[in-house]
Amino acid sequence: MEPMRMLERMMMIRAFEERNIARQAEGKAAGTCTSVGQEASAVGVVSALGPKDLILTNHRSAGHLLARGADPGRIMAEIAGRATGYCKGKSGSLHVSVKELGVILTSTIVGGELSLATGVGLSLSMREGDAIAACFFGDGAACEGIFHESVNLAAVWNLPVLYVCENNQWQAYVRRKETMLIDHISGRAAGYGIEGRTVDGNDVEAVWAAATEAVAAVRKTRRPFLLETYTYRLRGHYEPDDQSYVDPAELASWKTRDPIATLRRRLLERGEADESALEALAREVAGRIEAAEAFAAGSPFPAPEEVTTEVWA
Repeated sequence: MEPMRMLERMMMIRAFEERNIARQAEGKAAGTCTSVGQEASAVGVVSALGPKDLILTNHRSAGHLLARGADPGRIMAEIAGRATGYCKGKSGSLHVSVKELGVILTSTIVGGELSLATGVGLSLSMREGDAIAACFFGDGAACEGIFHESVNLAAVWNLPVLYVCENNQWQAYVRRKETMLIDHISGRAAGYGIEGRTVDGNDVEAVWAAATEAVAAVRKTRRPFLLETYTYRLRGHYEPDDQSYVDPAELASWKTRDPIATLRRRLLERGEADESALEALAREVAGRIEAAEAFAAGSPFPAPEEVTTEVWA
């Protein structure tokens, strides 16, 4: 994917989430989990997937959805509980699914998507074609038993699942180093007899290159692969959150590695963009987010009778 296109998608994710944070502070939206600082992971991995590949994501899903091409207006409408949202306003930010984009589900249960990835992988293995499933989870979920069960079964049954651990250093309000003695989740892959790799999750070009190779491997071998994007969550676990539990020096250090600023600087240095082009891109993104907010605000709430539709019982 072209670097400018990757930059645009990362900027879109950042602008969307920052506006959603502002809306929450203004009392116009419910609290939500953001992925500010992790944009390179979402864009790099999702951009490497094919149109028929499927996605299972978690409570920090907006980045994955937008990277996949979801309409920011419909996501914002969904978060606001409006009928024009992807799930007719019934999912909020934590349970979004977008069938037409291959996004099977968003699980608010930590590790919940891992429990379903093997089923999706098994379904794909029984069909014709070479589609794969990409399952996003964090380092917190990697500490749960379901991580072992999911990866082990996928390895034993030869299921085409790309496991993507977005290691953002924080497990809700608990620092990662308090829960594990290793720095990298990818090292666990060898124990399941599969390939694993860690990549700089704040370098979107590196993530895209690594994900492209991992996707190709899963597509060819029909076996799972564990890709770890080593990144950092720049905001708190759940908005609003003052991050009082975070070491200010650590946060400041990671801010210097902001994935958007990094790619922007690189494009200027390589002569692939100039300041005017980047400013124009920023205005375009801001305009799309403004239009998305207007769309959501102007959308109706679901009709009362919708409460009993699309449910099992």
